[in-house]
Amino acid sequence: MTFAGSIFLIAVGAILRFATHFHVKGLDLKTIGLILMIAGVIGLLIAIWQWAVWSRRSRQAEVLVDDRRAVDPEYRDPRAR
Repeated sequence: MTFAGSIFLIAVGAILRFATHFHVKGLDLKTIGLILMIAGVIGLLIAIWQWAVWSRRSRQAEVLVDDRRAVDPEYRDPRAR
């Protein structure tokens, strides 16, 4: 679940929990809203954890390559006579 999906679940759950005043036979909208908010918070925590893990992996994947060659001061080019 992404950040946007989690925030969407939290928002829909809050609307059902706090902003609705009608009743549906066989359903408790306040309970459904609470369940959606809890699911959204859990999804948000998982999304943050995944983002932290992936960002750490991408930083570790960087490899610096030093392609400079060392020059031996004692070396004499045989062509240069």
